Amino acid sequence: MNVDTMLSMLWEATVDTFYMVGASTLLTVLFGLPLGVLLILTERGGLLAAPWLNRALGAVVNVGRSLPFIILLVAVIPFTRLIVGTTIGTTAAIVPLTLAAVPFFARVCETSLREVDRGLIEAAQAMGCTEGQIVYKVLIPEALPSLVLGVTITIISLLSYSAVAGAVGAGGLGDLAIRYGYQRFDTKVMAVTVALLIVMVQVIQWLGNVLSQRLRTS
Repeated sequence: MNVDTMLSMLWEATVDTFYMVGASTLLTVLFGLPLGVLLILTERGGLLAAPWLNRALGAVVNVGRSLPFIILLVAVIPFTRLIVGTTIGTTAAIVPLTLAAVPFFARVCETSLREVDRGLIEAAQAMGCTEGQIVYKVLIPEALPSLVLGVTITIISLLSYSAVAGAVGAGGLGDLAIRYGYQRFDTKVMAVTVALLIVMVQVIQWLGNVLSQRLRTS
C-alpha cells in the first residue's frame, strides 16, 4: 500500500471514529446525566427520596455495566436495526456505543454529584429553592469540574469501544486496523493506527484536565 492510499484511508477512518464517538458522547451525556441525577435524588435521605426507585435504577445501571461490550454489541442487533434500519456502519455503531456508555457515565455523575458539599444544598433549601433549582443551580454547577473529567473518561472509553466495534464492520480506526493491519498482515497500518489512537487519547485527556482545572479556579 502506497503512502497516499494509506493516508486517505486513515483520514476517512479517523473521521468515522470522530463521528461515532462524538454522537455517542452527546447521547450519553443527554441520557446519562439525568440518570445520575436521579440516582442521587432518590437515594435514602435525598431530595426526592424513593429507595425502591433508587434500587431499581441502580440494578439497571449495574446490569448495563456488567455486560462486556462485544456481547452487548451482538445482543442489541435487533434493537439497532429497529432504530437505524441497519446493523453495519458507523451510524449503527452509535446505538450500542451509547447503550454501553450511559450506565458508566451515570455512575460517574452520581460520584461527582455526591462530592458536592451538603451544606450548600441545605442552604439552598433554607432559601426556598425547589428541587429543580437545587439541581441546576447548585448540584450541577458545583460538580461541573468533576463532571468534565467524567465526560473525558467516557470519551476515552467510547474511543476504545469504537475500535472493538470495528470488528463487526462498524468502520473507523478499529475496522481499518483489523481489515488491513491484522487480516492482511500490514504492520505499518497497524502501527500507525495504534499510534494515532494513543495520540487521540492523550490529547482528549489533556483537554479534559485543562478545562476541569479552569472551571475549578474560575
